[in-house]
Amino acid sequence: MLVLGDQLNVQSAAFDGFDPKLDAVWMAEVAEESTHVWSHKTRIALFLAAMRHFRDGLHARGFTVHYRALEDTPAAATFDEELIATASRLTPQMLIVVQPGEWRVEQGLQTAARKLGLKLEIRPDRYFHSSREEFAAHAKGRKQLRMEFFYREMRRKHDVLMDGDQPVGGTWNFDADNRESFGKSGPGDVPQPIHFRPDEITREVLELVAKRFAKHPGSLAHFDWPVTPGQAQAALQDFIEHRLPHFGKYEDAMWSSGDGLFAQPYLFHSRLSAAMNLKLLDPREVIAAAQEAYRKGRAPLAGVEGFIRQILGWREFVRGIYWHFMPGYRELNALNAQEPLPDLYWTGETEMNCLREAIGQTLEFGYAHHIQRLMVTGLFSLLLGVKPQAVHEWYLAMYVDAVEWVELPNTLGMSQHGDGGLMASKPYVASGKYIERMSNYCAGCRFDPAKSTGDDACPFTTLYWDFLLRHQQFLAKNQRMAMQLKNLARLDAPKRKAIHQQATQVRAACGHHTAAA
Repeated sequence: MLVLGDQLNVQSAAFDGFDPKLDAVWMAEVAEESTHVWSHKTRIALFLAAMRHFRDGLHARGFTVHYRALEDTPAAATFDEELIATASRLTPQMLIVVQPGEWRVEQGLQTAARKLGLKLEIRPDRYFHSSREEFAAHAKGRKQLRMEFFYREMRRKHDVLMDGDQPVGGTWNFDADNRESFGKSGPGDVPQPIHFRPDEITREVLELVAKRFAKHPGSLAHFDWPVTPGQAQAALQDFIEHRLPHFGKYEDAMWSSGDGLFAQPYLFHSRLSAAMNLKLLDPREVIAAAQEAYRKGRAPLAGVEGFIRQILGWREFVRGIYWHFMPGYRELNALNAQEPLPDLYWTGETEMNCLREAIGQTLEFGYAHHIQRLMVTGLFSLLLGVKPQAVHEWYLAMYVDAVEWVELPNTLGMSQHGDGGLMASKPYVASGKYIERMSNYCAGCRFDPAKSTGDDACPFTTLYWDFLLRHQQFLAKNQRMAMQLKNLARLDAPKRKAIHQQATQVRAACGHHTAAA
């Protein structure tokens, strides 16, 4: 049986009927998985460290594991080539794998199995609440797919935050009670997430990554991610006890320490997505722990519902979108955006303080929370008109929790509106005033978020109005954009011309970069 790097759980369907006397596990580390997008060092290290700990756990159970370590594989080897080489030597009767999280990998496995003349049995991934087939049934006959309606189905089906057939608290969505800013006083003393000091296995991985992938972006200096199920459980309990009570209220807030040290990269966020995406942590356990915290009065309903919606709603919904619309989904570009990704995304070097903070933190930790991704880095590339495939590859490369099934719809669909509305009901566009309202980034910036033209005009604000002007006809079909287009209509011809000219200057000032250079 085959175990992929994001399937590190012995409860998976791949182990159903596994006989240690007859069966064997195959795992492989290949450079291709770190270079098909130019991956952040921390992302590479997290996958490798978790895989090696899982391997050793299987050995402790008495399982036979054929493990191809990165040090033992040719630099140019692909995952499929390593599988073919091992299977040709061991001559197994068949191959078993759980559904991969990436279309490319699934296709590669099928191709390898055909070359070997072996049956490939692809088993369902039980870590998700909804199967591919169940999502397809949900989507059938619907003109539009919206997370909110899917989420309600999931709540009812799995009896999550339900009071009979009604939602606990009388409403499905508590956004109105969440998503506040910190205000001028800031977040205060936020409990820091539990840290996991690298053990010998992880230290070896960190040394390997630093040497083998020296030219890749990012730092390894802060690596303290959970790499075993036990550590993931400890991270879950730490979040539930110390940060969940304030999560909902401040889930969209951003804050800079002002000293360039990124002292508060996690704020009240869980830091659990990577562990869930590697299958170190079962999302059912996460949801159950959050529900229990609410029932015992340890966390407010609004925050618990907001947290559960990210898992039972968005996480499941984006996986459904991914598999329902692939492989064509990856190539969608509804806004015909063609600009290259600016160099600043790889360096963090920019006068825009919000981007410098969000990208600098990303380079340092391999992490940024969802609003930093959606409404800072994602918003700028959307307004600038960057080709969504380039944005997708950057997100897939840079974040520790990035697996394509979750990252692609969130980036190409929700963030860049490249799918034209399959994923989200409107483009998530805003001026620099949104960033000013939700953070203290603008306080340390030379640009004025209230201005769209002039030497101190905020590039976000300039590009926001330029985006509305460029896509006015497309956006007019969307009722949710009516207010923004009404505001656009108030701009006279000279103002529109000045915005267009300034936007052209902003684009010219944004150089572009080849990641592997």
